[in-house]
Amino acid sequence: MRAESRPWPALALVLNAFIWGTSWWAFRQLHEKAGLHPLWTTAGIYLMAVVVIAGSRPAALTQFLRTPALWLIMLASGTTNATFNWGVTVGDVVRVVLLFYLMPLWTVLLARLMLHEKPSAAALLRVALAIGGAAFVLWPEDGRPMGPPQLTDMLGLIGGFSFALNNVMLRRESRRSESARALAMFFGGTVVSAALACAIGPPQVPAPGTLAPSWLGFAAALGGLFLLSNMALQYGAARLPANATAVIMLTEVVFASASALALGAGAITPAVAVGGALILGAAALAAWRP
Repeated sequence: MRAESRPWPALALVLNAFIWGTSWWAFRQLHEKAGLHPLWTTAGIYLMAVVVIAGSRPAALTQFLRTPALWLIMLASGTTNATFNWGVTVGDVVRVVLLFYLMPLWTVLLARLMLHEKPSAAALLRVALAIGGAAFVLWPEDGRPMGPPQLTDMLGLIGGFSFALNNVMLRRESRRSESARALAMFFGGTVVSAALACAIGPPQVPAPGTLAPSWLGFAAALGGLFLLSNMALQYGAARLPANATAVIMLTEVVFASASALALGAGAITPAVAVGGALILGAAALAAWRP
């Protein structure tokens, strides 16, 4: 039996999407009940992953320190995690996740600038769909002219852009070891989140207080889940075609939307539904291209 026909790689990607799609609930618990801002939560749990990877793969740390390109992956991944986790913790989960998945728009632009890939007609169609979807999601419900995006909407947009940059850089640096790239991504989550938290400061981002042992265990378990999700992503993506990986990863939107609607952390209006369909259509076209 060929590796591609076994269910395990696909199930690993679904597990990764499920962890990411439902992680907002854990961040909200730590924010609302333990008083820990999502930026500090992200910095703390990713630091756990950095310690695990650096301790078990010391060569990855050496390669990371000697490779400037991995530092850009660190910044892109760190911005992705800081903005996404912050957005889904304090905002409408459905809106933030949909705006995050404007990746086809940013990927076409970044691939043109960084990889010198000329956009095809199909790529321009995906860009048009993504822009149209974003307009539906962001347009005020009362019919007023569109103003500056809200903070949580901006966090979703910035997160999607930085994630697209992260993916383009991972393509360009695919010859680097998986452990070095994973270390760069987790280290970025720690550094960028902590730097943002310190730069903004109280009262918007209160300093972390002393957590009860139960909440420390909860945060440690969340860190373990994110480390597991990264391992699942690398396992699945290495054994399936890239387009299959991209299609399966879209299930994150399903997990996030379903859990948010069930727990009252998001809403789907007709405009958001139309915009979401356009955005996901663009992402699906990008995933299914030859």
